[in-house]
Amino acid sequence: MRIFPLPLAALAILATPALAQTTPPQAPDPARLPDPARLKATVEKLVSFGTRHTLSSADDPVRGIGAARKWAGGELTRIADACDGCITVANIAQTVTNARAPNGVNIVDVLGFQQGLDPKRVVIVGAHIDSRVTDVMDITKDAPGANDDASGVALVLEAARLLSKEKFRATIVYAVFSGEEQGLLGATLLADTAKQRGWTVSAMLNNDIVGNTVGQNGVRVADRVRVFSEGIRASEDLPAQIARRGNGGEDDGPSRSLAKAIDGVAQGIPGGLDVMLDRRPDRFGRGGDHEPFLKLGYPAVRFSVAAENYTQQHQDLRTENGVVYGDTVDKMDFPYLAKVTAINVATIRRIAAAPAAPTGVTIAGALATDTTVKWEPVTGAVRYRVHYRRNDVQDWQKVVEVAAPAVTSVLKDVIVDDTFVGVGAVGADGAESLITFAGPEPRKR
Repeated sequence: MRIFPLPLAALAILATPALAQTTPPQAPDPARLPDPARLKATVEKLVSFGTRHTLSSADDPVRGIGAARKWAGGELTRIADACDGCITVANIAQTVTNARAPNGVNIVDVLGFQQGLDPKRVVIVGAHIDSRVTDVMDITKDAPGANDDASGVALVLEAARLLSKEKFRATIVYAVFSGEEQGLLGATLLADTAKQRGWTVSAMLNNDIVGNTVGQNGVRVADRVRVFSEGIRASEDLPAQIARRGNGGEDDGPSRSLAKAIDGVAQGIPGGLDVMLDRRPDRFGRGGDHEPFLKLGYPAVRFSVAAENYTQQHQDLRTENGVVYGDTVDKMDFPYLAKVTAINVATIRRIAAAPAAPTGVTIAGALATDTTVKWEPVTGAVRYRVHYRRNDVQDWQKVVEVAAPAVTSVLKDVIVDDTFVGVGAVGADGAESLITFAGPEPRKR
């Protein structure tokens, strides 16, 4: 397999800090909320390409994945032009051969890089552009892929429009993946690229099937969205898993911390959605484009609707026994998709504005009545928040503010045996990083 290098302009974004200051978190201007009509127009445009199957034509100007990718890149370029070039658009590509691409296929990801202050620290929001019908190898039938996953691509483009005129500490990567239905190929390509380039991935938000509210059983669920996150990390070896078990941190790994942060962000959006914090990596026995990032140890979650309709996923367009099959625009709920988009935008705004999450967070206090917390200093942090809770509950209960440059705190009369602790870094504008769970100090040999 061959990986094509990113253009120099995209690499420069991740090597040179911007000069502008970050934008402080603030209540969203109603005029800058996600637009259901614009989301619908994007989905309709993507459906108009007939099929976006990964193995469909890369060269046809009006039908197939090539035309769809070119259009998506053009949309990111138009957004970039509107913000005086604040986003650099680039493609990465890799030729892949597998059981679902037996003759080989060029996997192309369309990316937009919005430069941040911190070099090489990124927040990724992504969705897959490819679609399919019942037979995963059928590239001839129409495969509208309206909800799966034009809904996610529309969300990514809308997030770029809404965030493009703001400045952030981290670089935002707007990712349109190819090859999800053929084996998470485009997401694997970007995850591997992140590792090879030495990026620090503060968060990866995968949006896949995020635009319907009526489920298989006809029940409408329009008040919540599911956010899936791993507990025990896919990247941890057995000793690390045993250590996490000993620390009691099964519910506090980086991806679960990200999901909890999303839940908190969503609670602050008036008229928004409840986040169902689904404590598995993905739907039962299924997967998505966040998984390649999890395998490399990056914090990653999947957004998906609360009520799936399986007659509208991976189906030939047909009617059987009175049931209409197919993933078409008319079965979507665009005000709901706008609310899911709003949660993504608010989450990106917080994490990209904040410093990086602390590292080296430890606790000590065995055979003592106090708990001592330590961590490594974080660039850009003006203070830290030491969160703690009784270890029989899931949500943080108390917080202690610690001004930088201090990197230690003593929690008086807090028994370490019964307490979980985590630390977040806070920037000058008040944005807080993800919370890093505290474990024991490394044993001295």
